[in-house]
Order: sequence, then structure tokens, then C-alpha cells
Amino acid sequence: MSDEPLVVVEGLRKVYRSGPKEVVALREVSFVVRPGELVAVRGRSGSGKTTLLNQIGGLDRPDAGRVLVSGQDVTSMSEDALLELRRDVVGFVFQSFGLIPVLSAAENVGVPMRLARMPVEEREARVRMLLALVGLEQHANQRPFELSGGQRQRVAIARSLANRPRLLVADEPTGQLDSQTGRQIMELLRALVRSEGVTALVATHDPSLITLADRVLEISDGVVHEADLAAPAG
Repeated sequence: MSDEPLVVVEGLRKVYRSGPKEVVALREVSFVVRPGELVAVRGRSGSGKTTLLNQIGGLDRPDAGRVLVSGQDVTSMSEDALLELRRDVVGFVFQSFGLIPVLSAAENVGVPMRLARMPVEEREARVRMLLALVGLEQHANQRPFELSGGQRQRVAIARSLANRPRLLVADEPTGQLDSQTGRQIMELLRALVRSEGVTALVATHDPSLITLADRVLEISDGVVHEADLAAPAG
């Protein structure tokens, strides 16, 4: 594992305003994530997990502080540069799967590669490889409504790996799944971190999944600290 951090978060602050009311979602958050780590971000609903991941992935901008991903300052990037970052460096997995209903599993996985203008033969070969990697090679031609929740999330994970990202950001990826399927998905993410050489940040409030992480970041009222893997959620 490299000593150089893949993700550097420095003094991150985010405030949401609704009229005169202010809600501080992140309070001077700082930490690093090194290559090859699977880091769980643990916290109650509304604690700031999604806000934090959105800053790191370039989906939102902080009010103060900065985020470096693979040496690039995400917080000062132009919109075009952020699109490139999300296409080439950061892969996303969401609770809602985010699959395109009219496309097959294989076509959904291939979408990011089409956007990156990958040659057809190379794209089709990588789609087959990724579906095999997540155990869905026999379901390539099925559409999302023909798949179980766990299978849909596996398709979403395969799609997130399409363009060989260095960082995988997963926001409650097991939130819509039963506990057994959720654990299988978390175990798959851990295996992919090892086999594909990616780094993963996974937000979850499920205590049964925390033990699968290398490190745990606890977030409460916008404050983040390193947590004991054995400690219960606070």
C-alpha cells in the first residue's frame, strides 16, 4: 500500500441555508484515505455522510476547505474537469442503483465506456469481464426489472468500474437490500478493492457491515473522527 494518500480532505465545511436558518452539515472535516483501503463512513441518517461523499466525488462544492483526489484539487475544478474526474477517476454506487430501465445489464455497464468513446470490441470485452467479476455473466441480456435487488446493485457496481476508476464512492449501497444480500454486496466491494486495486469509501449505518472495512470514519453532527472497528455506532 502506497504512503501517498489517494484522498486528502482538509478543513471541509458545508452549510445549508433555508431562510434565516442554517444547518452545518460538515464542520472542518479533515482526513486522508490511502490507496487500496476500504473505508466505511458510519453515521445516523442525516449525520452528513452523503454530503461528505458528494464533496469528495465532485458532485457538490464545500463552503470552505478542499478535497484532493489523486493529487487533483476537486474543489477548484471547472465543471468540464469535474465531468472528466467522474468519468475517469471516481466511480459511484448509489442506494437507488441508478440503472437505465430500458437497457440490459450489459448495456447499462457499457454506458460509461460509450461516453468515453472506448472502441466497440474493447468495450464489449470489458463488459463481459465486469459482469463475470460480479457473478452476473449469465444475466447480461436481462433488464433491471428482471433482476433482484442484489443483482441490480451488482450491475451498478460493475458499471462503476467501467472506466477503471481509482476511487469508488458508494453511498448506502446496501440500503435497499435485506441484511444477507447487503452483506454479500459489501463482501463483493471488499473483494473488488483487493482484486481491482481500487480504493473505496462506503457510507453505511448498518453495524453488521462495518467489520468488513479496513477503517471506520464516524460522522456525527458534521464532525468526523476515526472510530474503533469494534465500537458500536454512536
